[in-house]
Parts: sequence; structure tokens; C-alpha cells
Amino acid sequence: MSLLIQNISNLYTPATDLKYGQLRTMHKVHVFVQDGIIQRIFAEDEALPEADTVIDAQGKTLLPGFIDAHTHPVFWKTREDEFIMRVQGKSYEEIAQAGGGIRSSVRRFREAKKEEIKALTRKRIKTFLEFGVTTIEAKSGYGLSTADEIKALEIINELNDEQPLDMIPTFLGAHEIPDEFQQDRRGYIDLIKNEMLPLIAERKLARYCDVFCEQGVFTVDESREILLEAKKYGLDARIHADELSPFGGAEMAAEIKACTADHLVEISDQGINDMAAAGVIPVLLPGTTFFLGKDDYAPARKMLTAGCEVALSTDFNPGSSATQNLQLIWTIAALKLKMLPKEILWAVTLTAARSLQLETKIGSIEEGKQADLLLLDIPNLNYLAYHYGINHTVITVKKGEIVFRNA
Repeated sequence: MSLLIQNISNLYTPATDLKYGQLRTMHKVHVFVQDGIIQRIFAEDEALPEADTVIDAQGKTLLPGFIDAHTHPVFWKTREDEFIMRVQGKSYEEIAQAGGGIRSSVRRFREAKKEEIKALTRKRIKTFLEFGVTTIEAKSGYGLSTADEIKALEIINELNDEQPLDMIPTFLGAHEIPDEFQQDRRGYIDLIKNEMLPLIAERKLARYCDVFCEQGVFTVDESREILLEAKKYGLDARIHADELSPFGGAEMAAEIKACTADHLVEISDQGINDMAAAGVIPVLLPGTTFFLGKDDYAPARKMLTAGCEVALSTDFNPGSSATQNLQLIWTIAALKLKMLPKEILWAVTLTAARSLQLETKIGSIEEGKQADLLLLDIPNLNYLAYHYGINHTVITVKKGEIVFRNA
């Protein structure tokens, strides 16, 4: 099958031979795709090949498909009641202490049947495609028992075979200490190490292991222990770190050479330097800070100055960031992280792909790469962050096929 996108006014893309923030920009071009692979970018006046499907871009803008490198899409009930509590002045920590938060989602998840959760998850991930996201990292973490964590990962893997969005599965059994282990932390960590990890690895249900390393959740030592054990089973490390306090998670992520450390609102200067030296990618989630009603954002400019390649994500989840709109994150990142559009494009494409070890396959518009593409009704790249709160997507292409068309 072949696809031709013609009459593209602007094409913006990072590239594997460019430095972070540098873009390859082309005007008045056409892109030809064969069997899901980008074959060639044609200039305006070149003769074009015939194709099975032709899209007339009509002067619109083409970008690589977006990659959302930190999401929690597999859950049962939503938590809008907690949102109202925050509006009334309660903090995230206070809500959790009152029985809300992650453990609330866990209780609800365990009550639901697998097919019920799967149907809701399918609906949620379809929304990602509508906003131009073609790949997500998808975490478990609302089961917190062996059977329920496996249930969540099975849903991710089954949906990968049933719909076009690519989901990279991450095991997040260490998302919280569940109710039944509140007086036996050691017992739960041993359950993760001795039962969950071996089964998940044996069944090849996850590519990564993540831990919520934070005050009141998992300590730095506990997080290190779990992630090093996961590495023995072939699962690479990702880590929720330094979101609520400068806890040392970033330093530990650098020490064990994790693929990413995420959140990092309260990261120390030492943590930034250690991550830069170790090549750990910071995945920043400014939508979470915004949705929690907080004023302190991750120090993105410090990270960029230190030499880190920053990725951005929605952190889609039922409690602290209920959005799949990665285009909205562009605006928040520009205003609150002081990132430029050319940096943001890297952060949601090629750097996000690198964080998932997929940079040779996706994340840029280059010949020989998978045709994950996004056609937007914007006059230039700067406009995307500027005109905020709406969906600029015209067409989303996944592996050379149209998977969303905005009527």
C-alpha cells in the first residue's frame, strides 16, 4: 500500500543527524510512503509517483506523529470528586491521606472485570490518535496485586494487536503500597520482586519497570532495589522522581542508568548534572503541575543548559492529569517551562522516541523511518502553542495509514 501527501506548505522535523532543538524545515513539498515506510520527500516541482491513497494537504503543516512518553491509561473509575476537593483547597497529599489518590483507583480497579476496563481503555486511547499522538508509553499500576497488575498489562498488550496506536508497556507495580500491605512494606516489595517480576518477564508483558520514588511512597533504596531486580529480568528502568520533594530520585536514576526520570519538579542541581552525565532523559509533565493547581514547575531550562534532552508528556491518569491533549502541553511547556516550539517538537517526537529506545524507527520524518505523521491546520510551528485549547489535527497517519481524519 502506498500513500502520497502532496502540497504540504511546511514540514518541520527533528532528525537523527541534528542536535536537540535544531529542525529540518521544508516548504512546498510532498511525502511518499510505501508499505508504511517513508520513501522520499519530493520538492514542489518534481514529478510525483502514483499512490493508492492521496492526501491533498492544501497548504497545511506536517509534523512527525507525537509520542507521549508517560501515561497511565488503564484504570476503571475517574476521580473528578478529588478535583473539586483540590479546588476547595485540599492538597494532593491530603486527598491521599483521606483515602483518595492512587489507592482509591486501586480499589476500584480490582472490582472491575477485565473486559470492562479494556473497553474503556480502548476508548481513551482512541482520543490520543485524535490529538496526533501515534505512540504512547502505557503503565500498569492500579492493580497492585499480581493478578491485577497482570490484568492491566494484558489489556495493553491485547489492545496493541487490536487498534493502531502503539503502546509500550511499563510495569508499575511499585506505584503505591496497597491497603493490605500498609503495615508490611517489606512484604509488598518482596511480592513485586519474587512473584510479579518473574511472571511478567516470563510472559513478556512489559518492556520497562517504573517505581514511584517519593516521600511517603517508595524510598530511594527501595526503588533502587526494585529497579535493579527488574533489570535482571530484562526490564529497563524508568522512575517517578523528585515530584513533591528533592528526594534523590534523579541521582539514583543516573546511578543505575535508568532510561528516564519523570516529573522532577523538585530536582536538585546535583540531580540535573548527574542525569546529564549519565544520559538519563528527563520526562517533564507540566500538565500535572497545572492540574494540581501548583505554581512550581520543573526547571526545564536548567536541564537543557546542563545538556539534558528533555521529553514532554501528558501524564494522562485519573487523578493528577486527566487529559490526552498533548497539543495543550505545548502551551503549558512554553509558558511555564520557557521551552521554545522547536524544543517542544523534539520533546514530543524524537527525544520521546529515544526515551523508549525507538529512535531508529519513529520520531522524525526521514526516509526509511516508519510513516507516523501528523497533518495540522496551522500556518507555522509557533502557532501550535499560541492558539491553545483546541485540536489542530487534520489527519493522523500511523504506519502509512489514515487512522484519524477531522471532519
